[in-house]
Amino acid sequence: MIKKIATIGLMTLSLTACDSGEVGDVSLGLFTMKDIKLNHMQDPVVTGVTCHVASIEADFSLADPSDSSISCRQTGEITPEMIANIDKSNDGEVVFKKSKSIFFKSMKIRRIIDVENQTLMYLSYSTKETSGSFKHSLSTVPLWGTKAYGAYQGDK
Repeated sequence: MIKKIATIGLMTLSLTACDSGEVGDVSLGLFTMKDIKLNHMQDPVVTGVTCHVASIEADFSLADPSDSSISCRQTGEITPEMIANIDKSNDGEVVFKKSKSIFFKSMKIRRIIDVENQTLMYLSYSTKETSGSFKHSLSTVPLWGTKAYGAYQGDK
């Protein structure tokens, strides 16, 4: 229980840190209020993974578009202890959440482990259907070549 509370606290800190993690801002034109914001976030548990997220933000709009893109890479050490501390369920866990609308739409990034292929998957998705589709993007980080490779074989 204490471990879960500490993880939630760490995730909350990473959410506020992600707002200051803006690394780029690309205007979509002179006559639009929409920009592509580029942010980086470090996984709060697997700290050797950094994700870069590109998403459209609409200033002075009640709702941001749902489109986003994610790319995650190993940028530091990934240890067996880190893998031991992540949620290994089929739906994984949310490592980042950002509000995209006052109408309950948010963008989430969820970490899921593919045990068979020893790979971390990071899924970026919108929580509200847009134009008949839930927008999503996927990036993977293989554990091959890290200290964590082969350390977790699942509940077989």
